[in-house]
Amino acid sequence: MDREPAKTFEDLIVWQKAHQFVLSVYKLTEAFPKQETYGLTSQLRRAAVSIAANIAEGFKKKGKPDKVRFMNVSQGSVEECRYYLILARDLGYGNTTQLSEQLIEVSKILQSYSYSILNSVS
Repeated sequence: MDREPAKTFEDLIVWQKAHQFVLSVYKLTEAFPKQETYGLTSQLRRAAVSIAANIAEGFKKKGKPDKVRFMNVSQGSVEECRYYLILARDLGYGNTTQLSEQLIEVSKILQSYSYSILNSVS
């Protein structure tokens, strides 16, 4: 099945999944204790947004190395989020199972996307 090339970053499944993850993170963190507003809430939200934002920014980069560098930064933010979700769970701030599963999916798609960029003909 051939897909039409993405015209904008919004066409990328990896960005769509990352954006859904960001929305889920915002929902989860709404219930965090107020003392975490400038702590874990802010850190988790920032890292989640960074995943989708770096995918978007990398989309328009011209060279393969530049594109993949942004995907790699995004993957770093995935790992940062992975830790924050563990911390939130261990602090009893909510059930993070579904978000962890979303994050695993984003990570796998991101890895495949990076691989496809590196191995593309153009």
